[in-house]
Amino acid sequence: MRELRYQTIAGELRRRMAAGEFAPGRLLPSESELSEAYGASRVTIRKALDALRGEGLVDARQGFGWFVAGEPVRQQLGRLGTIEDQLAASGIVPERRVLEFAFVAASRRAQLVLGVDQVLRVRRLNLADGHPFARVTVWVPEAYADELSRADVERDSFYELLTRPRNGRPGMTIAGATQTIGAAAASAADAALLEIPPGSPVLRCERITRTLDGDAILLAEHVFAAAHTQFVVELPSVDASMAPSGLRLVE
Repeated sequence: MRELRYQTIAGELRRRMAAGEFAPGRLLPSESELSEAYGASRVTIRKALDALRGEGLVDARQGFGWFVAGEPVRQQLGRLGTIEDQLAASGIVPERRVLEFAFVAASRRAQLVLGVDQVLRVRRLNLADGHPFARVTVWVPEAYADELSRADVERDSFYELLTRPRNGRPGMTIAGATQTIGAAAASAADAALLEIPPGSPVLRCERITRTLDGDAILLAEHVFAAAHTQFVVELPSVDASMAPSGLRLVE
């Protein structure tokens, strides 16, 4: 029986995914790019992609595009820890790539949260098995970060660095953190880092970490590609409402 054109294209894309050219969670070329590459109409390309979706190999999100199906990066919200530890426990290789390490004047938000005028600002890209999944910016009061180096923050998390005794200075005791998560659209800069189209849905997470005395010592902003990330909350008990917990309406 003669193979239909969309089946041929689906087979070629299947082969490329199996060969690792398109890794799990990564965006595929757009329908128009695939149409040009294979000399086929967009209707034929969409039919090939739908066939692959039926096999569970690809998926699509509105405003995001087609991507290779795979397990999303998952982070438990019920405990204070690093996502790198959770990735490693799942057999995924985590990596930090520092984009900026600079002592600067605190932004208005950093001033409000940390109560200081000078901070260490670190921007980094977090990767899982070599693929980017989060852009992170961390602000630390200069007094707590004056002995840190770029190599330190590339190797270890701030949680590890601040709680570890260092050069005769005792490590801090972290009491907890407040984490706020909301939906946003990817800026052009974040889209380029996360390898997603500008304007794609992202999850923006702000975390404020405090000491036992209640002092805020870390302000962090994480931006995650929404199609690649899930936050999971384990609830120890269920009350009368089945609505999600922790939600609040904003103006």
